[in-house]
Amino acid sequence: MTINQTSNSSLHSSYRIRPIAAFNDNYIWLIDDGHFACVVDPGDATPVIQAINQDNLKLTHILLTHHHHDHVGGVNTLVKAFGAQVWGPAGEVLPHCDHALVENDQVFLDQPDLTFKVLDIPGHTAGHIAFTGLINEQPVVFCGDTLFAGGCGRIFEGTPAQMFESLNKLAQLSGETRVYCAHEYTLANLKFALAVEPHNAQLMARYEDTQTLRRDRLPTVPSTIAIERATNPFLRVQEPTVYQSAQHHQAHAEHQPVETFTILRNWKNNF
Repeated sequence: MTINQTSNSSLHSSYRIRPIAAFNDNYIWLIDDGHFACVVDPGDATPVIQAINQDNLKLTHILLTHHHHDHVGGVNTLVKAFGAQVWGPAGEVLPHCDHALVENDQVFLDQPDLTFKVLDIPGHTAGHIAFTGLINEQPVVFCGDTLFAGGCGRIFEGTPAQMFESLNKLAQLSGETRVYCAHEYTLANLKFALAVEPHNAQLMARYEDTQTLRRDRLPTVPSTIAIERATNPFLRVQEPTVYQSAQHHQAHAEHQPVETFTILRNWKNNF
């Protein structure tokens, strides 16, 4: 299905993508063209309204990846304040949704002129989706709480097999794809990653860079798919170093990727 407001393309426009901090560690992503704006997963309306008013923007669209309150809590207030259209997963109960989306839907927005493709990525929640596309000719993915910088989301409503498949789907995106996740969990995630792969040189360098960013109170995201493939243990379950570490943590008979992933996720839950 194609959901089309106007036939358009975002290839020749200039956009800003910036994080709005919310709660303790959430990021609400604001995309604007200097006049019109779209936000992703606005769990809190107040900082969004402040950012919109500060830059004299008009909020026209809201994209939702899943139903958790820290991602949708500000939706009704923003709809009332700006009349924004809401796009979200068809498989979840949302506070407001004008356009229900499933795998492979193409979403064409106007003002700002943005185009996205929808991916189904269940696991964290049953109907979780991601939005992929090009912004400023750069491939991007807004992946909510499925893939994090250096980690992945907890499994609340899905199964380990679903989450493993969802992460693999994201890992198959082009390496230069920028990963816009929804939480500042990177430092804690990389500490766990180092427990899994203590001799991964790229991971060690990334951890040092992340420490510097956080000391300066700067965001550690977006990352890229290439960085995640090289340093995120949940995308590396078939690497011998990761499998062997999982085997050492909890012996299991067969080298099955989903089983290794499950061990890693349970290990991280208690790390």
